[in-house]
Amino acid sequence: MSEVIVNKVAESGLISLDLENYYPRQEIVVFDMKDHLFMGLILKEKDFREAMKQYDWAQFKDKYLAVTCSADAIIPVWAYMLIAAAAGAYAKDIFLGTAAEFHKELFLRNLRAIDATEFADKRVVVKGCGETPIGEFAYLEITRLLRPVAKTIMYGEPCSTVPVFKKPV
Repeated sequence: MSEVIVNKVAESGLISLDLENYYPRQEIVVFDMKDHLFMGLILKEKDFREAMKQYDWAQFKDKYLAVTCSADAIIPVWAYMLIAAAAGAYAKDIFLGTAAEFHKELFLRNLRAIDATEFADKRVVVKGCGETPIGEFAYLEITRLLRPVAKTIMYGEPCSTVPVFKKPV
């Protein structure tokens, strides 16, 4: 009396998509403009230009650079351009904002690089509950990207899913 155990999940044709595979792992370093302002508040053009010339930009070689100003200061647009011109020779990429905002941007870039046609007319389960904290924005973005092509989109694990979208017949 041996019953054959059938793996219904394997036979279901579900494609499991783990967003952790697209989670950015690159180091992001921060350049705070506040450190180069007079009294931490005022940008003096001559002093700022000199500070940017003297700054050791090589420390950002092959790194992702988030440029921010933690002080409540008025920064002229050309100051950001000076930083980009100087750091651009070293940094892998430059972003205006906090490290967390840059991380989110990198994550979105990774998701947008997915070839959605690979999921055309497929039943996709976007994996939930992993080791890495994935922001809600990533789940929204992957749904936005897959909705035009996927047959169905679900959230969870293949053995226990929450239906999100089903293409009309």
